[in-house]
Amino acid sequence: MASKNRLTSVFAILAIFMLWRSKVLAQNSPVFACDIDKNPALKNFTFCDSSLDVKTRVDDLVKRLTLQEKIANLVDNAGSVDRLGIPKYEWWSEALHGVSYVGPGTHFSSVVPGATSFPQVILTAASFNETLFKTIGKVVSTEARAMYNVGLAGLTFWSPNINIFRDPRWGRGQETPGEDPTLTSKYGAAYVQGLQDSDDGDKDRLKVGACCKHYTAYDVDNWKGIDRYHFNAVVTKQDMDDTYQPPFKSCVVDGNVASVMCSYNQVNGKPTCGDPDLLTGVIREGAIKAGLVKESEVDRAVSNNFATLMRLGFFDGHPSKQIYGKLGPKDVCTPANQELAREAARQGIVLLKNSTPCKYTTPLQGLTASVPTVYQAGCDNVGCGTAQIEAAKKVAAAADAVVLVMGTDQSIEAESRDRIDITLPGQQNNLISEVANVSKGPVILVIMSGGGMDIQFAKDNPKITSILWVGFPGEAGGAALADIVFGQYNPCGRLPMSWYPQSYTTKVNMTNMNMRPDPATGYPGRTYRFYKGDTIYTFGDGLSFSEFAHHLVSAPKLVSVPLEEGHVCRSSKCKSIDAVEQTCKNLAFDVHLRVTNNGKMGGSHTVFLFSSPPSVHNAPQKQLLGFQKVNLASRQQGVVKFSVDLCKDLSLVDELGTRKVALGQHILHVGNLKHSLNVRI
Repeated sequence: MASKNRLTSVFAILAIFMLWRSKVLAQNSPVFACDIDKNPALKNFTFCDSSLDVKTRVDDLVKRLTLQEKIANLVDNAGSVDRLGIPKYEWWSEALHGVSYVGPGTHFSSVVPGATSFPQVILTAASFNETLFKTIGKVVSTEARAMYNVGLAGLTFWSPNINIFRDPRWGRGQETPGEDPTLTSKYGAAYVQGLQDSDDGDKDRLKVGACCKHYTAYDVDNWKGIDRYHFNAVVTKQDMDDTYQPPFKSCVVDGNVASVMCSYNQVNGKPTCGDPDLLTGVIREGAIKAGLVKESEVDRAVSNNFATLMRLGFFDGHPSKQIYGKLGPKDVCTPANQELAREAARQGIVLLKNSTPCKYTTPLQGLTASVPTVYQAGCDNVGCGTAQIEAAKKVAAAADAVVLVMGTDQSIEAESRDRIDITLPGQQNNLISEVANVSKGPVILVIMSGGGMDIQFAKDNPKITSILWVGFPGEAGGAALADIVFGQYNPCGRLPMSWYPQSYTTKVNMTNMNMRPDPATGYPGRTYRFYKGDTIYTFGDGLSFSEFAHHLVSAPKLVSVPLEEGHVCRSSKCKSIDAVEQTCKNLAFDVHLRVTNNGKMGGSHTVFLFSSPPSVHNAPQKQLLGFQKVNLASRQQGVVKFSVDLCKDLSLVDELGTRKVALGQHILHVGNLKHSLNVRI
């Protein structure tokens, strides 16, 4: 009898365990909309029929929803509609340089403990490689889909950040492609294309939904008591259309992005997003009842959301039966993805200073394994309030070579953390100088940062033989750095932003949005395009272990702009003409260049094509027309072709925000080459 009771107790415990296990599995098992295998009744809903077009399905779904259900789907944590088999959805996920845990839409677990972490955007942009931008986007979206299939991620990612990095103090500048609108435009479009992966030409189908942010003129987070929620960005029409708008236009037109996020700030006194209270439940519903907001307007807004989810396959049932259904944990952090992260870091790292090769270089390049090293912490933390200078000097004096890793981290520059100074934190300057002065061999200074730093003292110090900027290089940054330090990889990164002296911070108020200089007030302007003042390094700077030469093969010396009969400029002298479609037809031309690697080491090289316009008030000093990456073996030559659209690439924006083509001599720049191009009627 006792044995029977014990058996019953064991069975009861086992039953409880099995029930508990089933409950856990049920909790962890993701729920997918329109999963007809689990709920056959759903097949009667038109919105679950994937053979129909998106609009038909969305219209059917919206008609079935109550007002409350519609409102619940107009926020980032969209509510479920159980009666229609629709699970809740979290819109907020981030993927600036890999699927991130930032945002409640993504979760890591023992199933997928982490995703591939590529370099922060500012370093990837330094590669000036559009193919790389897009390839990273494709890998990120593959890992996102793999995580979605096991219920760990959503399908909408609030990336990329394509605001202009106009001031080095901005904490989020590291998230952007830099200070130039052309580079930022090309990065945004390429990364979006990679994320959404629409190579098959089906624009109705999305791999994941990208979001270009923050629209617009957002680049102040928290500076001297001014925060992004209360900042009013005063922007001229000229700067708006010339600098701040182009990346968003490219993201929409060239990238075909699924969504655009408005910014936190005001622009010229108007909030870009409106009153956030209007976006919450009771007030929104009250506004509808009061007739202030029509339910038809709510329908339109919620239809846009559902259309995106339809394009993502969210309403197509279980993902295992869809195009990306075979992706899973095995497709996250693959060896190939990790190698791509390493290659991205290698391509982005910028060699800023490199003395004549010393005796130490050759033995390092000859080593096939690691060299004996001694590590000495110079500071307790990146703030470097206290430096262990004497201990560091002792180690450095005994070493054959010294690598100093300095800079900032997310505690100093990040979202909601703008910098006041652009010098190295704490006692880092002193530590660097003291260690360099006692070192008997080469001293390699490695700067980790998102924005530019005033390191003039290191640039001028002959004891510091090399300076490398590595940004925030991602998971494989250490390996990529070693590849360059040991001569196994020829550095090819170029700065996507200018580095200024500390005096810049006293001359330029961070909240001044004007790009152009003002001689009357002494305001020097912003970025390489307009800034008149001293720099430590400027946009496009970067060295290589090789020397690359450019030779102009062909480019026109004259472009004649045909004007319609009766055009005002036919009878009067005009300094410019409007860049309108009728005027600009068939006015593209090609520039052919021969590039030679004169060095002993093969490597990649970025060819920049800049232009300087005729003398026009408030025109850029020069502007980037395009860039191309070329890989050449030692002594090898290659030909690069740039296609230039006269009205798109050589036009300028006037004070009224009108794009015009200046008549006269335009100068094309490639390296040290200059070519004169006469644009006339």
